[in-house]
Amino acid sequence: MYIKTTQFMYLVMKRICLLLIIALSLHSCNLLSAAGITSGGQPTKEAPDKLTSTTANSAENVDHSAWDALLKKHVNADGMVDYKGFNKDRGALNKYLTQLSSYTPNSDWSVQELLAYYINLYNAYTVDLILNNYPVESIKDIDGAWTRSIVPVGNKKLALGGIENGVLRKMNEPRIHFAINCASMSCPKLLDEAYTAGKINVQLDRATKEFINSDKNEIGKNSVKLSSIFDWYKKDFITAETPTIVDYVNQFSNTKINAGASVSYKNYDWSLNEQ
Repeated sequence: MYIKTTQFMYLVMKRICLLLIIALSLHSCNLLSAAGITSGGQPTKEAPDKLTSTTANSAENVDHSAWDALLKKHVNADGMVDYKGFNKDRGALNKYLTQLSSYTPNSDWSVQELLAYYINLYNAYTVDLILNNYPVESIKDIDGAWTRSIVPVGNKKLALGGIENGVLRKMNEPRIHFAINCASMSCPKLLDEAYTAGKINVQLDRATKEFINSDKNEIGKNSVKLSSIFDWYKKDFITAETPTIVDYVNQFSNTKINAGASVSYKNYDWSLNEQ
């Protein structure tokens, strides 16, 4: 009798442990998806080495003119945002967000359309996040800013971290780091126009050059102090053509950095990028 009871308890405990493992696994998968380790089912078509700007060869051409008008109205040349002004235009912003979320991107979209769509999606919903919590001193004061699934796309919901890490970073285009804006002073500036497939390569080049040559970096020939972005996402910038961060930066920097120059990284200012 004692042996049967012991065996029964062993089987019960084994089953409980198995259920706990499954529950923890599912919870971990949800966290990984929210944080952006997975794509959340979104297409992640890789950009070619030489990206061109074109609206051709895509099953969909998304109209971003509403977002373009809002950006021109509420973002200045320095990328600083008039959140109070955006709030007054909440109706127009909500209409654009609804428009974006009505799409279900797929592999029939061109890489240019996908890049423009997800960059605008990230930036527009980041503005929306700030407005939903306004006034706020920093996006980091908002609980789960990058991990909560707050961005509807078709019949799914994505997190901002999922759009960045699970989709955009998997598209083999490191310039996206200078196009998406995290509503903070040390972030690359929010461009005062919408990204579009017809201008995507020129816009990404502009964003990258402006960021690298701005005061977000301190670049000298023999010593550089770079944005922490280059430290956090180092592997995105390292390729056979650019084996070091300096090699990558030199493609866009007005000041050419010597090989062997000392490299350090600046502290990140997370205060709100408000006009």
